[in-house]
Amino acid sequence: MKNRVKQLVWGLVCVVTLAASNSGASNSAPKQGDTAIIIASFGTTVPTAVQSIVNIYTKAREAYPGTEVKVTFTSNIIRSVWQERQTEAQEWIDMGIPEEILYVKNIISTIGDLREEGYRNIIVQPTHMFYMEQSQDLKAYVDAIASIQTTKEKWRPFDKLVMGRPALGMPGDRYDYHKDMATAVTTLAADAQLAEEEGALLVYMGHGNEHWSTGIYAETQKKMREVYPAVKTYIGVVEGMPAIDDLLPAMNHSGIKKVILKPFMIVAGDHAVNDMAGEEADSWKSILLKEGYEVQPVLEGLGSNDAFVQIFIDHIKDVADENNIHLK
Repeated sequence: MKNRVKQLVWGLVCVVTLAASNSGASNSAPKQGDTAIIIASFGTTVPTAVQSIVNIYTKAREAYPGTEVKVTFTSNIIRSVWQERQTEAQEWIDMGIPEEILYVKNIISTIGDLREEGYRNIIVQPTHMFYMEQSQDLKAYVDAIASIQTTKEKWRPFDKLVMGRPALGMPGDRYDYHKDMATAVTTLAADAQLAEEEGALLVYMGHGNEHWSTGIYAETQKKMREVYPAVKTYIGVVEGMPAIDDLLPAMNHSGIKKVILKPFMIVAGDHAVNDMAGEEADSWKSILLKEGYEVQPVLEGLGSNDAFVQIFIDHIKDVADENNIHLK
């Protein structure tokens, strides 16, 4: 935590310095207007999973073609892996990895770049599932930079720097997270249909959090069963509760011995490939096989589901409207 605070303070110093030393640059017109969007993803190191993030980025650009769109990864560890891969940049580009991913930066650097380019209004849209650790830290960065005050109002680095809400919403009464959750559930119809056709249980692996518990997964599971009553849906997490062991008693009681296993995450990254569908004895797939289930893993992140991605596009518009930011 101390390191994060130090990074935040140092980042704020850099942004303030940037604003002071380049105050005249704000008079130069950006290529596409004065508003930009930052798609803030947790990130992934798995090349095949990158497409889910690229899909969100692409859909944002299509929805707002006159607005600059950039990508950032909120995970320090994941960014460090991509930084190492930059030494063999052409190899990764030839594999289909976009430069926006290969050279991805942290949130402070991404905001700083946009300031250098003259953008005055920035919307940071997290692609996180719910408002947990990553979103909380991201909002701390955004709010801290947005709070910068200068002696003269015109030298402030930004007019508006705001953050949208994650897919399943966030605490507070500004937006009802129950509605966000219900919207998300409607985008999962194809998953429920597949499970119904296969006569299988639908089991999702979410990320979760070891630092505090949230009932959002249980609520989403309940909503899935209400909307798709022909399918028994279970949602567990790889970190925290409910874990796969917490789901097994109810699953075993169902009498159904086939499982459609999918990540309840934006990307089918390391957790999905290894913790969910890996061959190790402690993977969910292996545990379920040992319990006598026929397991059909589906390695596809929610970022590849266009209907689900539309949630983020809509949340960008919501925060823009709320703050009188014009999107093109």
